[in-house]
Amino acid sequence: MSDARRGHAAMLLFSMLVAGSFSLGSIAAPSVDPELVTVLRFAIAAGILGGLCALRGELKVGSFTAVWRYLLLGAVFATYFVLMFEGLKTAPPVSAAAVFTLTPVVTAFASFIILRQITTWRIAFGLTVGAIGALWVIFRADWQAFLGFHIGTGEMIYFWGCVCHAIYIPLVRLLNRGESALLFSFGTTCGGTLVLLVWSMNSIVSTNYAELPIIVWITILYVAVFATAATFVLTQFASLRLPGAKVMAYTYLIPSWVILWEIALGNGAPKGLILVGVMLTVLALGILLKHEETGGRDGRLSNAY
Repeated sequence: MSDARRGHAAMLLFSMLVAGSFSLGSIAAPSVDPELVTVLRFAIAAGILGGLCALRGELKVGSFTAVWRYLLLGAVFATYFVLMFEGLKTAPPVSAAAVFTLTPVVTAFASFIILRQITTWRIAFGLTVGAIGALWVIFRADWQAFLGFHIGTGEMIYFWGCVCHAIYIPLVRLLNRGESALLFSFGTTCGGTLVLLVWSMNSIVSTNYAELPIIVWITILYVAVFATAATFVLTQFASLRLPGAKVMAYTYLIPSWVILWEIALGNGAPKGLILVGVMLTVLALGILLKHEETGGRDGRLSNAY
C-alpha cells in the first residue's frame, strides 16, 4: 500500500473515532469543566503514547530537540479540545460535528499561508460543497435562521476551537524534523499536558472527583485513548503523507458517523431536510479525494491522492 493510501486509511479511522467524542462529550459536558476533561485526556494519552514509544525503543537521549515545538503544538491542540467541550454544553452533537466540517476550509487557507500548498479549483469546489452542507446542518435546515445568521453560542465557541485545529495540521508538517508520528505525538501530548496543568489548576484542585458521574469517566477514557492518543498518531501520520486540505477532508464524514453514534446510543437520528446537508458533506469528501496535482511546501507540484 502506498504512503498516500495509508494516509487515507488513517483518516478514515480518525473520522470514526472522533465522531464518538461528540456524542459522549455532549452527555458529559454539563457535568465537568472542559479544562479538567482536557488535561486528564492529555495526561492519559501521554502515558499511553510514552509507553508505546518505550516499547519501540524510541525514547533515547536526544530524542527530543527544540522542545518549544511540542509546547506550541500542544497548546494549539489543547485549546481546540477545551473549546470543543465548552461548545458541547449547548450545541447538539450533529450540529457540532457539522461545525467541525468547516475545518478543511480554514485548513486550506492555513496550509497556503504556512506551507504554500496550493488549493486547486476542484479542491476549492469540494470545500465549498462541504461548507454549504455543514451550514445547512448547523442552521438545522432553517432558511430564515440562515438569512438571519442565528447560530448557537455553543456552535460559535466550537468554531474558534476548529480554527485552532485547522492551524495545527500544517504546523505538524512545518515543525516535524523527521520524528516518527508516534514520537512526535508523544511530544505534543506532553507539551499539551504541561500547558493544561497551568491552565486548569483551579479545576484540578477544586473538583470533587468522587461525585463525577460515571459517564464523565467513560468519556474521559474514550477521548484519551481513542479520540486523543489514537487520533494524534493518525492525524500526524496522515499530515506527513497528504496535503493539509485532504487530511481534513475526512472531517466531512464525521456528521454521518455521529448520526450512527446517536442511533447506537438511543438518541435517534436527525429528521428530514437536515440529512440533505449531511449528504452534501459526503459528496464533498468524494470530490476532495479525487486524484489531482497540488502545490507542495517546496513550491513544486506534488501528487495529492
